Amino acid sequence: MRFFSRLLAAFCFICFMNSAVLAVLPDEVLQDQALEQRARDISSHLRCLVCQNESIDDSNAPLARDLRLIVRERLKAGDSDSEVIDYLVARYGEFVLLKPRLNAETLLLWLAPLFIIVIAASLIFWRFKRRENNKLMPLSETEKKRLDEIMRSNKQ
Repeated sequence: MRFFSRLLAAFCFICFMNSAVLAVLPDEVLQDQALEQRARDISSHLRCLVCQNESIDDSNAPLARDLRLIVRERLKAGDSDSEVIDYLVARYGEFVLLKPRLNAETLLLWLAPLFIIVIAASLIFWRFKRRENNKLMPLSETEKKRLDEIMRSNKQ
């Protein structure tokens, strides 16, 4: 029993260890807590260009570290949050944003799910409509008689 409790404790430690570790190194942290909080907020919305599915705040990649340092430098220089983001977008493109802005370049990206839903709904509607139109008509009396004759001849 004691072995299983230790094994469970080790498993929980390993599972939760990753959530406690942040990629931000101590030498990156700003002394001003307000600026550091702004930097963390901005970093959480920026994509690591190496990892691509992580924010730069969560990534250990050297490029993510460079981006975190740029964010902090710009904030120390007095830039607003939007100016920092605009600077990074101008330098790296819209791809650096985890949630791209709605503009002419990203309009297709934002509308694609709507197009897919409309197309899928249209196909489903068309399919049901087509199936409804292809329902079998009941047999006429002459057709029933002919079918009975064919069935009798096959039995013999």
